[in-house]
Amino acid sequence: MASDLNHIPQHIAIIMDGNGRWAKAQGLPRTAGHVQGVETVKTITEECVRLGVKYLTLYTFSTENWNRPADEISALMGLVLTNLETELFQRNNVRFRVIGERSRLPQDVQQKLSETEQRTAANSKMTLVVALSYSARWEITEAVKSICASVLEQHLEQLPEISEETVSRHLQTAFMPDPDLLIRTGGELRVSNYLLWQIAYSELYFCDTYWPDFDAEALHQAIASYQGRERRFGKTSEQIEGDALTTTQNEGRN
Repeated sequence: MASDLNHIPQHIAIIMDGNGRWAKAQGLPRTAGHVQGVETVKTITEECVRLGVKYLTLYTFSTENWNRPADEISALMGLVLTNLETELFQRNNVRFRVIGERSRLPQDVQQKLSETEQRTAANSKMTLVVALSYSARWEITEAVKSICASVLEQHLEQLPEISEETVSRHLQTAFMPDPDLLIRTGGELRVSNYLLWQIAYSELYFCDTYWPDFDAEALHQAIASYQGRERRFGKTSEQIEGDALTTTQNEGRN
């Protein structure tokens, strides 16, 4: 169990890796791993809601995944359509959002994604974000294009100051905070072009467990690891302790 329910990460991002290898180990086709992986998504979503996580972002299908066999891509798109029909979102008061290059997705998938976003827009317990046809380099490139376009639209004679906040506002993730914790299942030790801008100060957690076997207890272990770390954001431990003391004193005065 996560050791401190008062110190739950507000935003968890997950690279859901190992579906295909899980299926191979079971003597099953790769698509069976993706089917089981969807069940894990439901389990982890509901557990995150219960723990008080506010944002859960799942790396579902990368830009590079378009290079996979056509039958596997078709099966994955079918799973997206089928599982957006569940009551998962309304039952758990979860808002659904999508980040990624939607124009590359089949038209029926695009329509279903938009419908689900609209249907769950008022839900407020947690936001489930699906990164679909997504890559961080694509996202950052699109942000640069968007900034340039806004400059041209305003007919400015010189480029205005561009800060980190400017870039963040033009990213697809502008509606949510950066991840506190990034989890990758499946034993690989890389971030695979996922939220490169946003995870600059995220805590990273890697485990060997294949995604279909990643359960609530595995999630608790990842959160417990997060809770055992000191997040300094470039400061020293002494500065962090001083900031905490100041905050406590100010709260006492109020």
